[in-house]
Amino acid sequence: MSSSSATITAAAAAAAPAATVTPAAAEWHQRPPNPKNPIVFFDVTIGSIPAGRIKMELFADVAPKTAENFRQLCTGEYRKAGIPVGYKGCQFHRVIKEFMIQAGDFVKGDGSGCVCIYGSKFEDENFIAKHTGPGLLSMANSGPNTNGCQFFITCGKCDWLDNKHVVFGRVLGEGLLVVRKIENVATGPNNRPKLSCIIAECGEM
Repeated sequence: MSSSSATITAAAAAAAPAATVTPAAAEWHQRPPNPKNPIVFFDVTIGSIPAGRIKMELFADVAPKTAENFRQLCTGEYRKAGIPVGYKGCQFHRVIKEFMIQAGDFVKGDGSGCVCIYGSKFEDENFIAKHTGPGLLSMANSGPNTNGCQFFITCGKCDWLDNKHVVFGRVLGEGLLVVRKIENVATGPNNRPKLSCIIAECGEM
């Protein structure tokens, strides 16, 4: 894992041990919805063509601080002088098929930017929720307690990331089809999509 940018390494994915899940393990990507949790959305374009809406439930009942950071960056209500704030116009800058799609760097756009509603970085809130399947929202980081604005959405189970990255939400319904569209965009150096995958609009529902 790079010390200079918030990321998940492909090498980590390749070296991951076989998943072991007991029957009693919580399937966080399929948990019953909590009507008290906030719902946010991304309207995504791929190569300037509308690709659909990703609707997400934020686990405010599990990781409230992390969920609130993401919610405010979706709505744009957080303001800080001197830098652009919020996910509108942000791109998915890193895509690894069958692993994850990463976005959220509205500061630099290359995976090295970091800011949050609490300052520059904030701590790992907890590791209660696990990376049990596709469509989970999790914080990208550059090591322990370095959470900011960057996040990734899982494209499959990746339990080797448990206790290292904070899971704080999940994609709902047909939003996963949009995730799959982004996942299948051809990539170039540094796993960067060859077609721009942009969060054209975002907010809270």
